[in-house]
Amino acid sequence: MNRRTAIGILTAFGLFAAFGLAQSESPAPQILTVSGDVPSPLQLKADDLAKMPRETVSVQEEDGTKVQYEGVPLREVLARAGAPLGKELRGRALASYVLAKAHDGYQVVFGLAEMDASFANESILVADKRDGKPLFGYQGPFRLVCPNDKAGARSVRMLETLEIVRLRK
Repeated sequence: MNRRTAIGILTAFGLFAAFGLAQSESPAPQILTVSGDVPSPLQLKADDLAKMPRETVSVQEEDGTKVQYEGVPLREVLARAGAPLGKELRGRALASYVLAKAHDGYQVVFGLAEMDASFANESILVADKRDGKPLFGYQGPFRLVCPNDKAGARSVRMLETLEIVRLRK
């Protein structure tokens, strides 16, 4: 191989490597933001979630294995931000929803009443652990886990934002 060919190969490899680095997805932020139509927007870190009331749920994966997720009930996170729950979840407030956004652009919607014990009482978790260990790579650092859903499509991984939206003011 002559010098010109070697330089060409190294240049091509360098461009390929640089392109690959530019295209790689950056890791999900280590902060969960709760925003929107709430009186007390939040920015929560893993340490903040660790200090909140915690629950564990079991979920059966598609391959049949059981996995345990640990985290904070979503209703607890929403309550800390001042979302209308309990006695406040009446009338116009019932036209509110939670838009969960992932780092990769994935989004799902939950009716706010799904979180309230006097309505649906769903046990949706903002999980930060799977089988006792922190969530890894594409799973976390935070994930919504919906153990009562028949399909896992609303179990948002790489969760970074919970936006509360009121349709009627």
